[in-house]
Parts: sequence; structure tokens; C-alpha cells
Amino acid sequence: MGPGYARPVPRPERPTRHTPNRRTILAGLTGAAALTGCRGTTTTHTSPPATTDGELTSAYWPGVKASWRIARPSATPKALVVALHGFGMDGPTMMDGLGLADHVERTGLAIAAVSGGKAYWHKRRAGMDTGALVIHDFIPLAQRTTGVDPKTKVAFLGLSMGGYGSLLLGSDLGPDRVFGVVAESAALWIDPGTSAQAAFDDREDFLAHDVFARTDVLSRMPVRLDCGTSDPFIAANRAFAAKLPTAKATFDKGAHRLDYWRSHASAQLDWLAALT
Repeated sequence: MGPGYARPVPRPERPTRHTPNRRTILAGLTGAAALTGCRGTTTTHTSPPATTDGELTSAYWPGVKASWRIARPSATPKALVVALHGFGMDGPTMMDGLGLADHVERTGLAIAAVSGGKAYWHKRRAGMDTGALVIHDFIPLAQRTTGVDPKTKVAFLGLSMGGYGSLLLGSDLGPDRVFGVVAESAALWIDPGTSAQAAFDDREDFLAHDVFARTDVLSRMPVRLDCGTSDPFIAANRAFAAKLPTAKATFDKGAHRLDYWRSHASAQLDWLAALT
């Protein structure tokens, strides 16, 4: 990502077998060069809310330094929200693009976003497992950084690829460790024949990580689904809501765009804060 992405034209991530275009999620982001964060160091910005940038090395993603950004309120946070970005984004870009740090003081929540590449937040044949990176490496790091008690339940908030990832990792950890899941414009497919090529290695990989098959465990924790009615994933999100009637579903005007995601961030974080 560089200065050339000052104002790219929005394009939807299409729920087809084709790999989604990187510009899908970057659409509408301005000043992209300013969002990349520090490399090789950890820096705390002085103006509230306090945000910290860093990089994470993990055995679950060999040879890669995953950038992250964490925002925390001035008081001890009530809980930790893990933000999972969409295809083509990274953690700091999601944090800034959605203005997530703007809500930490009001809600009392710490928000932590890590970069997960394009692996759709689960183990892949190529050798990375960004879902395990989040669970085993990033969440403990974020808890230490923010002062959140490691015994406290966490929440997930994800968009597009990260919306799918939030449902997946939420189901992996279960209700004993998760107090809420927000899946926004979730990249969902009803069957493996229609999924994007980047999302799964093959049919078996799809079935092993199919969140439609995990609604039993997800029904035992608060789940919120948000999706625009002009979003290409709206049909699959409606189907998922029908299979998970306990979820709070908001299907309103909007598309697979930054302006939709940013406009919903406040209500989503207020919803999570009310669960703590």
C-alpha cells in the first residue's frame, strides 16, 4: 500500500470463485501512506486515545512480521475486542479506516487489530495459520499491552474476510472465552463450489472451516451480523442469519464499502460494550 492509493475507486469483493481484488477493501481510504505504522519498533502516540504499533513474529506464519495496532482507553479497559481485517487490508489500515480508536474512550474497550495477510484466518496448505496466530500469539500480546486480565473473555469484530474469521475464531474459542462476535459484510459462501479461490485450498478445507456448520456453538454466544442490502454477500448473510436466529441481524442500505463499515462501527462497539 502506498501514496498511490489516495482515493481509489470502490469495487465490491465478489462472492465468486475469483480472487477478490485488493482495491476492494482499500476503497475510500485516504492518506494510505500514513496508516502503515512503524516497522521494527513499538511507538506510543501521545494524543488520546493511546495507540501502540508493533510487529509480531510467529511460528504460525513463518518468515513474516505481522504489523498490529492497539488502541486503549485512559482507564483500565473493560475487555478486549480483536479486530480482523478484510482481504487486501492489514490491521493498522482497518483500525484507521473504520476509526475504531475513536470509540475506545466512550466504550471502555481496548481494540487490537493484527495483519493476517490473505489466508482467511485459518490453517492453509502453504504453511501459515493466521487464526492460530491470533489465538495463541496476538491475543496474549494484546492483553499484556492493554492490561486486560487474560482471564477476561474477548470479543471479535471483523469485516468481509474478517467477518468470516470472527465467526470462525469465535466458534473455535467458544462461549467460555468469547463474550461477543460482530461479523460485518461477512465473506460467506453456502457451498464450496462458489467460494473465492483465495479463501480455501479445496473442498475439504472449505468443509473443515464452514461456519454454517458451527451455528450450534455460535448460538451460545451473542452474535451480531451487519450487511448492506447492495453487498454481493447479502444472500449468504441472510442464509446464515436464518440458520442462526439468535443473532442480531441488521441488513440495511449499503454496499461492500468503507463508508458502510465506518458508519456502523459506533453501534457495533456500543453493542459489545453493553455485553461486558
